[in-house]
Amino acid sequence: ESSRPLKEPGKIYVYNDYLLINEIREGIHVFDNSNPQNPVSLGFIAIPGNVDMAINNGYLYADSYVDLLTIDLNDINDPKLVDRQEDVFYLFGNQSELGYLVYFNETDVTLKVDCNDVRFNQNWFWERGDVFMAADNAAGSSTSGSGIGGSMARFTISSNHLYTVDQSTLRSWKLSNTGLPVNVDSELMGWNIETIFPYEDMLFVGSTSGMYIYSISSPSNPSFASFFGHANACDPVVVENDIAFITLRDGTRCETFSNQLDVVDISDPLNPNFIKSYPMDHPHGLAVRNDVLYLCEGDYGFKVFDVSDLEKIDKKLLSNHKDLNGYDVISLDNDVLLLIGTTGFYQYNSKDPKNLKLLSHIPVEE
Repeated sequence: ESSRPLKEPGKIYVYNDYLLINEIREGIHVFDNSNPQNPVSLGFIAIPGNVDMAINNGYLYADSYVDLLTIDLNDINDPKLVDRQEDVFYLFGNQSELGYLVYFNETDVTLKVDCNDVRFNQNWFWERGDVFMAADNAAGSSTSGSGIGGSMARFTISSNHLYTVDQSTLRSWKLSNTGLPVNVDSELMGWNIETIFPYEDMLFVGSTSGMYIYSISSPSNPSFASFFGHANACDPVVVENDIAFITLRDGTRCETFSNQLDVVDISDPLNPNFIKSYPMDHPHGLAVRNDVLYLCEGDYGFKVFDVSDLEKIDKKLLSNHKDLNGYDVISLDNDVLLLIGTTGFYQYNSKDPKNLKLLSHIPVEE
């Protein structure tokens, strides 16, 4: 359909010269970004309940509440729905009379739980069919033929497979020549799974309790390699040169007051080795390229670090943009940095990380 203004932007994705920006639970904005100084809107793909996306060989894979959609984008001006797989993603609940609970408005509720209750100290729990959450829930990598997603992604492409995570399950989808996904494996991981990031023949899955590493040397059969645990906190993860960078933050349903950057050596995926932790203000998404780490701090700004010395990251802050509210970021190999936040979408020339130069801004309209 015709273009819409940004109202509540979510995740971002890059495919060739195209930029996709999620409008939370509404669909996807599509832009021609061949000139980062002047992105041109090509239209809007309406997808009710959409939050996540990935593209491989001209096919867009997107969630629509509990369904997985396949949309043919080979003619970017005429996207076509070619497949819908129903009821594949877990949501908060289902009642036979009412259907799925797909969204809720937050209210503050204090519920007393006895210390002996099995639910004591949990971050969320069920009560008579209702779900209670501890505070609000939060919300680049690529392989040949696919696009580039951010660190907050729940969909990713590797080895001609689509990998998706929901609250509890890692699913593997083999992608056919016609683009249709075939579910070849489902791995129950536990609760509060947050993000997924591919690196070489591995998947790094962030959860509120730690980072899971899975081997995808056999792409249709991911196998558990190891787990790196930490205090209960939301954690997107990115990897470069066998070093994983993980952000932990409080103030969401992962509420145990951790705001930090963890650095982990994953050269041996079976035995990840903790290097160091650095305090942060309220870290969200992040990206790393050529020993430069770009880190979104939410209301506290956007920071750029030199991470060439893993023991002195806090001493090598290259720039700090306190007025820029960022949620997630993607670093491209042409020195273009993409950032999404509460005030819109930004592109910067990042050739000099100490002096980011604004290329363009797509604002959020009230």
